[in-house]
Amino acid sequence: MEIFGYIGALLIGLVLGLTGGGGSMLTVPILVYILAINPVIATAYSLFIVGTTSVFGAFDNYRKGLVDFQKGFLFAIPSFIGVYLTRRFLVPIIPNEIITINYFTLTKGTFLMLFFALIMFLAAFSMLKKKKEINNSIETSKLNLIIQTFFIGIVIGLVGAGGGFLIIPSLVLFAKLPMKKAVGTSLFIIAMNSLIGFLGDVENLTINWFFLLSFTAISVLGIFIGSYLNKFINETQLKKGFAYFVLVMACFILFKEML
Repeated sequence: MEIFGYIGALLIGLVLGLTGGGGSMLTVPILVYILAINPVIATAYSLFIVGTTSVFGAFDNYRKGLVDFQKGFLFAIPSFIGVYLTRRFLVPIIPNEIITINYFTLTKGTFLMLFFALIMFLAAFSMLKKKKEINNSIETSKLNLIIQTFFIGIVIGLVGAGGGFLIIPSLVLFAKLPMKKAVGTSLFIIAMNSLIGFLGDVENLTINWFFLLSFTAISVLGIFIGSYLNKFINETQLKKGFAYFVLVMACFILFKEML
C-alpha cells in the first residue's frame, strides 16, 4: 500500500501541474484511505505537500508569464489569514465525537471528509454552469472577492486543501483570467495558503518529517511533468475536465465515508 501511496504522490503533482488545483483532492484521500493516516493529520500533511509542490509549479508558470501577481495577492492575503486562523484555533477545538444518534457517531475525521466532499461538489457545479455576466462595480467586486476569499481560506483550513478547486472558479468567473493563467496564478495562491496554514499545525501536531519530505519530493517531480503536458491541452477541455475530475473525487469520498 505504501508503494501505491508514493505513486499517488506523483499523480498529485501531475494534477497540480495540469489544472492548478485538485492536488489536495488526491492528497487527502491517498493519505487517509491508502496510507491509513488520521484525517486530521492528513489534512495538515496535505497543506505542506500541496503547498511545497505548488511553489515549484508557480515558479515554472511565472517563467512562462502565466502568473498574475496583482490578482494573486488580492486572493492570497485574505485567504491565507483565514487558513492560518482556522488551523491554529478552529480545528483543534472541534470535538473528536461531534454527535451520536442511536448507533451512528459523527467523528471529527468523518465530518472533515464529508465537508470536503460537499465543497468539491459545489466547486465542480460552479465550473460546469454557464458563466453569468457580473454587473458589480470594480470597487464592489474587489470587496466581494476579499470577503469571499477569506471564507475560502476558512474552508481550505478545515479540509486541508490547497484550494485550487475553489480558487480557479473565482479566478475564471470573477477575475476574468483565461484558464491557463488562472492555473499559474492559482498555484501561487495555493503555495501561500497551504504553507502559512501548515504553520498553524506545527505547534498542534507531531510531524513525521521523513515521510512528509520524501512524499513531497515525488509530488514535486509530478508537477514538472504536469506543467509540461499542460502546453498540449486545449483550454476549454482543461476547464471541463477539471470540473468533472472534482465531481468524481467528491463522489468517491462520499462513498467511502458512508460505507
